[in-house]
Amino acid sequence: MAEQLDLQPFRVDVRQAVLDDLHARLDNTRFPNQIEGVEWAQGTELGYLSELVGYWRNHYDWRAAEARLNAFDHVVTEIDGQRIHAIHARSPEPDALPLLLVHGWPGSVVEFLDVLGPLTDPAAHGGDPKDAFHVVAPSLPGFAFSGPTHELGWHPRRIAGAFHRLMGALGYERYGAQGGDWGSIVASNAADLQPEAVVGLHLNFVVVSAPKDADLPPLTPEEQAAFEGLVEWRRSGAGYQEIQGTKPQTLGYALDDSPVGLCAWIVEKFDAWSDGSLALSPTFTFDQLLDNVTTYWATGTAASSTRIYWEMRQVGRDAIPQARVEVPTGIANYPAEVTKMPRAWVEHRYNVTHWVDQPRGGHFAAMEVPDLFVPDVREFFRSVR
Repeated sequence: MAEQLDLQPFRVDVRQAVLDDLHARLDNTRFPNQIEGVEWAQGTELGYLSELVGYWRNHYDWRAAEARLNAFDHVVTEIDGQRIHAIHARSPEPDALPLLLVHGWPGSVVEFLDVLGPLTDPAAHGGDPKDAFHVVAPSLPGFAFSGPTHELGWHPRRIAGAFHRLMGALGYERYGAQGGDWGSIVASNAADLQPEAVVGLHLNFVVVSAPKDADLPPLTPEEQAAFEGLVEWRRSGAGYQEIQGTKPQTLGYALDDSPVGLCAWIVEKFDAWSDGSLALSPTFTFDQLLDNVTTYWATGTAASSTRIYWEMRQVGRDAIPQARVEVPTGIANYPAEVTKMPRAWVEHRYNVTHWVDQPRGGHFAAMEVPDLFVPDVREFFRSVR
């Protein structure tokens, strides 16, 4: 019997006073200097950010983003004392498979705006109606429309349990799970905790340790190069993890008080983790970047979103599956992703039944390459419907 949660309809409607305050803060921005020629080597590049902020102040239309979000149904509820928000995009196809679609940091549910239509209504987008999904895309606790966290303990495994309860309350006792970044860890925990409910697990980000005492083949040259790239990233690109995992409150004062500081903190990741420099290629439009940044700003969740790193460090391995995940698992590797793991290592920890090395794209796959993301999700879940 499904749990009875108090599910309430929700619409995104940011008060005009919040937007007026944002504009006033943008008008009074004080930019730091930048050493000539350094470009993105020390973080978000000054010229690019200045142009983006100018667009944010003078041309960006948050109300257009609200309209896109409100084209779908939303619900809010409370689980374990925490507000939980989700987009609930139902399919017109009665036999559609429910799909839990989970974002990470520094993303949000706006990452999925270009894929919700094709996933829920394939026939309207040149696809097969048999591939349809009822999509539930929650905001992680502490993120965006779920609002800030107000107590300790919201680590990925607890979040997975809460999202399972949400799916049950929506009437979905059998569903697929898909995730990237933190969403992949949450989705993996859902598959581990509820294998009788999760029919398939699809990940576009996966991290595993080198197996011990396992007779596995040596790394291929491509796998060795990817592993060395990961080691270099941990040396030169993972400083944000150290800050967010140890002192998120201190960082939070800057992120929740300065929209430009927040924008620079987030946009640097979209540049570093995507397939091509933001300054050199139209990987993301200004509107796409600002839809995501403004979501954090308008909801006052920049600080609380970073706490998931601290929570993960408190529980360590207890926040991830300890046994092999036996639910059928699909892996999509995008070339600009920093965590492309050796296949044998992943297969040691997951029941991998689908593996695709994509030709382009990066960490924010649903937003960056929806034309690749959607067909791959459809293909994998055909095997488990």
